[in-house]
Amino acid sequence: MLASAPMARVTVEDCLIHEENRFALVILAARRTRQLIKGAPALVHSRNRPIVTALREIADQKVYFSRPVRGAVEEYIIETKANNDTPV
Repeated sequence: MLASAPMARVTVEDCLIHEENRFALVILAARRTRQLIKGAPALVHSRNRPIVTALREIADQKVYFSRPVRGAVEEYIIETKANNDTPV
């Protein structure tokens, strides 16, 4: 029986070390996941799904908000409300 190397896992707690606001973490991970799905190159080596790659990038501090987190969250809320107010 072959012994396999332990699998490195990324957890939300790994990401919360660098981004303490869980809501902001979700926004950041979702935006980065969308970028990866659209073809953006990964900033860390990963053979996982885009969401796991995004979380790895956040945990490794390769992806982060370029402005204060509160402003990014407020902008997201405003964008979401604007999109929900549009008639279908």
